[in-house]
Amino acid sequence: MIPLWEKDVSLFDPQNGFVPYLEPYILENGKQNSCIIVFPGGGYTHRASHEAQPVAKWLNSIGISAFVLHYRVSPYKHPVPLFDAKRAVRLVRYNAKKWNINPKKIGVLGFSAGGHLASTVGTLFDQGDKKSNDPVERVSCRPDCMILCYPVISMAEFTHDGSKKALLGDSPDPVLVWTLSSQNMVTERTPPTFLWHTSDDSSVRVENSLLFAMALKKHNVPFELHIFPHGRHGLGLAKDTPHIEVWTKLCEKWLESIGFIEKAP
Repeated sequence: MIPLWEKDVSLFDPQNGFVPYLEPYILENGKQNSCIIVFPGGGYTHRASHEAQPVAKWLNSIGISAFVLHYRVSPYKHPVPLFDAKRAVRLVRYNAKKWNINPKKIGVLGFSAGGHLASTVGTLFDQGDKKSNDPVERVSCRPDCMILCYPVISMAEFTHDGSKKALLGDSPDPVLVWTLSSQNMVTERTPPTFLWHTSDDSSVRVENSLLFAMALKKHNVPFELHIFPHGRHGLGLAKDTPHIEVWTKLCEKWLESIGFIEKAP
């Protein structure tokens, strides 16, 4: 367990008591590895275990170091989860040499509400505060790629009501709703993105991925999108769903294409 803050946790609520942390799955192969930080889903009310450790172990199996981010959820509201996500990217980048990680190959992978969190750090990133007394805060939190699995993207039309309420409350500011609808914040600086969804997802509508893909296209950001015809929400690695389980192979090939995995000789 690696706490995001050694002391003075940002926006900490003593009544809640949860301290956000990274669960490391660092490869020890003598190489400078790519790394992906995993954000499990859970509607911003919990963190789904099947979208955590198994995913990190899959990433290890294809030659990528990984971390699972145990970020704060309800009763915490925005901007707390985003603070945690940004801090996680900064912390991994700051410690890249110590952990044998390439600081230019740090990605994020999120499922459902965790996909929304990944998309927000990928669209609302900053280059760090060069005047901060905390050296970690001086580091960029821009991820170098995003993997979004049946993500919540919009906080307006097509949103997932449970995630929206848990993150923003009952009567959110319309400006915040706009800003946290990640398709609105895509620019040419948004990282390359891999997305997948099922067309009949009854919890998080497929339009979320479609909206984000269209925004990426508009801003000439490279992306790969896979829409599977059938499948329930929350499949994770989809080990019990053969026609969707292939997403991991497709993603592996995509990671190879963007240089996150060394191509086999």
